[in-house]
Amino acid sequence: MLDNLNKYKIILASNSPRRRELLAGLGVDFDVRVIPDIDESYPASLQGEEIPAYIAEKKAKAYYENLADDELLITADTIVWTYNKIMGKPANREEAIDMLMTLSNHVHEVMTGVCLTTKQKSVSFVVSSAVCFAELTKEEIDFYVDTYQPFDKAGAYGIQEWIGHVGVEAINGSFYNVMGLPVQRLYRELMKF
Repeated sequence: MLDNLNKYKIILASNSPRRRELLAGLGVDFDVRVIPDIDESYPASLQGEEIPAYIAEKKAKAYYENLADDELLITADTIVWTYNKIMGKPANREEAIDMLMTLSNHVHEVMTGVCLTTKQKSVSFVVSSAVCFAELTKEEIDFYVDTYQPFDKAGAYGIQEWIGHVGVEAINGSFYNVMGLPVQRLYRELMKF
């Protein structure tokens, strides 16, 4: 499958082991290339799905100058959106606990923006999934944060980890999007590329 991509060397621009695992699940060969410390700021006027789309495109622009003619770059950014504000990666234990207390007994949106870029063209899309969390106790949240240290995850949780098993009541949308890469939609976009 995805024979249309044979003319490209696929590059995943991500430090995320979850994104690497998910892209590998599509059966495509790819290399990982990471430019450290890319500015992920965005205009304060952006809301919801506009934010991960903007950041994914901004990441792609950081790589563009060094992109070879036969390379297809995949960049992505995932946010948690709740109460009309973004929840990024927690800076420390206290912030992670506060985030999970906010998500407890509440539905939030996980939005991933993806940008596919070559020297010739760029295609972007956003996938959103609604996640319903059960009510979590302070003890459960402390256990999760202390055991899994989710400081590299938007919203301070990984759905594939313990907290996903005990805390997620329902998902409306892509499970893999919540992990950080909407592979079903990515596959469809790559088929058309």
